[in-house]
Amino acid sequence: MTTTAEVEQAPATGARRNEKVGEVVSTKMQKTIVVEVEMRKAHPKYKRIVRTTKRFYAHDELSSARMGDVVRIRETRPLSKLKRWALEEIVRRSALGQIEDAKPKATN
Repeated sequence: MTTTAEVEQAPATGARRNEKVGEVVSTKMQKTIVVEVEMRKAHPKYKRIVRTTKRFYAHDELSSARMGDVVRIRETRPLSKLKRWALEEIVRRSALGQIEDAKPKATN
């Protein structure tokens, strides 16, 4: 038997999914980006800050992210062998991508 207080405490529909912020290091695949996330934590024994990086494959439906962009990715169901994340938003555009867009393309 549930009371009204218990019903109000129940979480909203759709569980909150894990999110990470990192830099796009590869866009060479179709609809897939590779995002490198840097994690900093203290060493258990020596208490020195240790920097580790991990790469995540994320789904980018519109192929809008470019190399060097800082993006937010969200955990999702498995989409392929390695892909378990989806592009949520582009936090900051890379200056490198703007230079490449401004450069005229050579035609033969």
